Amino acid sequence: MVKVIASSVRKGNVLEVDGKLCVVMKAENIHPGKGTPVTHLDMRRISDGVKITERYRTTDQVERAYLEDKTFNYLYEDDMGYHFMEPETFEQLQVPKDIIGDQAMYLQENMAVSLSLHEGVPIAAELPQRVVFEIVEADPVVKGQTASSSYKPAVLSNGQRVMVPPHITAGTRVVIMTEDGSYVERAKD
Repeated sequence: MVKVIASSVRKGNVLEVDGKLCVVMKAENIHPGKGTPVTHLDMRRISDGVKITERYRTTDQVERAYLEDKTFNYLYEDDMGYHFMEPETFEQLQVPKDIIGDQAMYLQENMAVSLSLHEGVPIAAELPQRVVFEIVEADPVVKGQTASSSYKPAVLSNGQRVMVPPHITAGTRVVIMTEDGSYVERAKD
């Protein structure tokens, strides 16, 4: 454990609060016009999944736990969670569904995912920033639509809806941001 100032804490960091490890879900630094700036942290206790909210003065010291970050390849999903494999040792690891959360829809077979482990237990997962999916369904272009101003709805191969430029058609492979699910560009492959 190491002490860091509260304002330096970011999403995904793991802190020790009252002797229990908590993963930071949201970190926000608030600087009011008058008064002391504060850091507002939304966290989830790793042991039991309970969500807690803490406020610290930005200069307060908090205990930060250090984690081992390793890259694993995604294998498959079952009712127990998501299964990953360490590429060098072929050791398999099961990750509970709540750790991956909403980003699970972007998981693809053999995708390299960075998992944060604390004493061998998965605590957080970070997917690649960009993933490639195929468009399976796209609305036809409306006549008179200009390319600069409008996007049209389309459906990705994982079933997710996304807004794409008018020139994208079904069968086109596109790059999607995992953070917010937005269209980036047509895939280069």
